[in-house]
Amino acid sequence: MNRSLFADRKVLFLVATFCCLLWGSAYPAIKAGYAMFNIAAADVPSKLVFAGYRFLFAGLLLAVFAWFTGRRAAMRLDARTWGQVTLLGLTQTLLQYIFFYVGLAYTTGVKGSIMNATGTFFSVLLAHLIYHNDRLSHHKVWGCIVGFAGVMVVNFTPDLLDFDFTLLGEGFVVIAAFVLSAASIYGKRVSQHLDSVVMTGYQLAIGGAALLVAGFAFGGHLTGFTVGSVALLGYMVVLSALAFTLWSLLLRANRVSTVAAFNFLVPIFGAALSALFLDEAILEWKNLIALVLVCGGIWLVTREPAPGETAPRAR
Repeated sequence: MNRSLFADRKVLFLVATFCCLLWGSAYPAIKAGYAMFNIAAADVPSKLVFAGYRFLFAGLLLAVFAWFTGRRAAMRLDARTWGQVTLLGLTQTLLQYIFFYVGLAYTTGVKGSIMNATGTFFSVLLAHLIYHNDRLSHHKVWGCIVGFAGVMVVNFTPDLLDFDFTLLGEGFVVIAAFVLSAASIYGKRVSQHLDSVVMTGYQLAIGGAALLVAGFAFGGHLTGFTVGSVALLGYMVVLSALAFTLWSLLLRANRVSTVAAFNFLVPIFGAALSALFLDEAILEWKNLIALVLVCGGIWLVTREPAPGETAPRAR
C-alpha cells in the first residue's frame, strides 16, 4: 500500500480513530464472549484460550488475504525475518496479553483501563529515546497529560479513590502496556522491510497459537459454542485483523508519538459502546468531558509545530 497515503494527516485521523473504534468495540464483545463461552471472571487460562482463538484466526485470515492479493512472494521469509516476526508475535500478542489478563484478575476494570492507558506515555517516551525525528516537546507532554486525564474521567468511580497498588494487579497491567508499546515500535522497524499485512498476519497467528498452548497447558477450555458465540468470535477475528493491519501501516508511515496519542480514544469508545450494548448509562457528563479532554490531548500531540518552535534537546 502507498505509504504516503497513510502519512496524510486527514487519513491518519480517520484511520487511527477507526482503529480505536474497533478496539473499543472489543470491550463489550469480550464481556459478551465471556458470558457466551461460560468463562468465569478469575479463569485466566480460559481467557487465554479465548484470546488465542481470536488472534490465531485473525492471523490466518490475513495470511489468506495476503495470498489472494498478490503477496505470495512477500510471504516467503528468510530465517532472520522469521525470527523477527516470531519475536513480535511472542511479545505483542502472547506476553502482553498474559500480563494484561493476569493483571485484570487482580484489579478492578476501572483501574485496569486507566493503567492500560499508560501505554501512550511509554510509546512517546520510547520514541523520544529511539528516533531523532520524534523528540519530546512541551505540547506532546501536555497532550499526554490531558489525554490521560480524559481516560481517568471516563473511568471515574468511587473505587478510583482507592489507591492500593499491587504488582500482580495494577503492576502487571502497566507492564502489559509497556510490552505493547515496545513491541509496536519494534513492529514499526520490521515493517520497513516487510509487507505490513504479511507481518501482522504472521505475528497474530504465532502469538495466537502460543496463547492457545499456554491456555490449554494451564487447564483453560471453552464451552458454549453456538451460532451466536461463533459469530461474535468471528467479529473479533475480523476487527483484530483489520485494526492491527491498519495500525501497522500508520506506524510505518508516521511518527510513533503521533499515532500513539490516538490510543486514548480506545477507553472512550469502549465505555460508550459498553454502555450502548450492555444497557449501561451513556448520557453522563463525565463522558462528554472525557471526550473533550482526549480530543484536546490528541490535538496537542499531533499538531504541527509553529514556525520557529523547536522541541527540547535530548540530554
